[in-house]
Amino acid sequence: MRLQPGLAVVAVGGNSLIKGPDRMTVPDQYEAARETMVHIAEMIAQGWQVVITHGNGPQVGFILRRSELSLHELHPVPLDAADADTQGAIGYMFQKALYNEFRRRGMRQLAVTVVTQVLVDRNDPAFQNPTKPIGSWMDEETARRRAAEQGWVVREDAGRGWRRVVPSPRPRRIIELPAIRALLEDGFVVIAVGGGGIPVVEDETGNLVGVEAVIDKDLASALLAIELRADLFLISTAVEKVALDYGKPTQRWLDRLTASEARRYLAEGQFPPGSMGPKIEAILQYLDHGGKAALITDPPHIPAALRGETGTWFVPD
Repeated sequence: MRLQPGLAVVAVGGNSLIKGPDRMTVPDQYEAARETMVHIAEMIAQGWQVVITHGNGPQVGFILRRSELSLHELHPVPLDAADADTQGAIGYMFQKALYNEFRRRGMRQLAVTVVTQVLVDRNDPAFQNPTKPIGSWMDEETARRRAAEQGWVVREDAGRGWRRVVPSPRPRRIIELPAIRALLEDGFVVIAVGGGGIPVVEDETGNLVGVEAVIDKDLASALLAIELRADLFLISTAVEKVALDYGKPTQRWLDRLTASEARRYLAEGQFPPGSMGPKIEAILQYLDHGGKAALITDPPHIPAALRGETGTWFVPD
C-alpha cells in the first residue's frame, strides 16, 4: 500500500530512546532521537506534513527516582510536573535533531514543541482502579510504608517487586489543539501530546487541575490524529511489522489488516495488553472515527514502509 503525502501523526515510543541498559544517559537518548529524526525528516522531504508525538515512560521514571533519592533535601516532583518536564526535554531533543537534519538537507523547516495538556474525566473509572506502574521497584516493606506516608496505591508486579500504580484514564480533549492547528497552518513541524499529554481535569468552576495519572500515549495520539483529520496515523515502534503468534514457531508477519481483522485478532489475544494491544486499540479508534490509514513499523523502515515495501498497514473495512 502507498499513500499520497498528506498530514501524518507519527507516534514515537519513549522506550525507543533507550537503546539498552548501558545507553540510558541524556546524550545516549539524544543520539537515539537523532537517528529516528533522520527517518522522519526523510518523510517530510517526501512531502508529508508531520506532527510528532512520543512516549515518556522511562524518562518520567528517571525523574521520579531522582526525586525519591533527594527527598532528604528537596521537595518531591508531582507526576503532572514530571510529564511537563519530559515533554520539554524530549521535545528539545527532537527539535535540535530535526534542525540539524533539515540544515544538512538544505530544507527550510522548523520544529516546535507544544507542552500539551489533555483533559480527562475526573469521574473516569480508572481513578477507582489504578493499574499503571510508575517509578522505581521496591520491596514490600518500603512499598507499604510509602503508601501509608504518601497515599500511594502499590502493587506487586509479576514477582519482580513492588511499584506504585496510578490511574490511566482515557483522553477526552486536547487543550492546546487550536495552537497545534495554527502552527501546522504556518508550516511548522509540531511535537505535541508527549507522553499522552499532561493529564488535567476540570474542577467545579471549569479551571484545569493536574492529576496524578498516566494517559496512554497511543490513545492520545489517535485522538490527535482524529481531531486533525490526519491522512495517516503512524506508530513507530521496535518491530518492522506486526505478527501473529509473535515469538512462537508459528509466527507470521502481517502486511495489511482491515479494521475488522485487527479487531478479531485483538479479541483472540494476539496483541497482548502490555505490548502491541494498546497500539492496535489506538489504530482502531482512529479508523472508527474516519481515519484513512494507519501504519506500524520501526524508525529505520519508515521511508520504505511509506513506499509500500514493508510495515503493517491498517485500513478501514
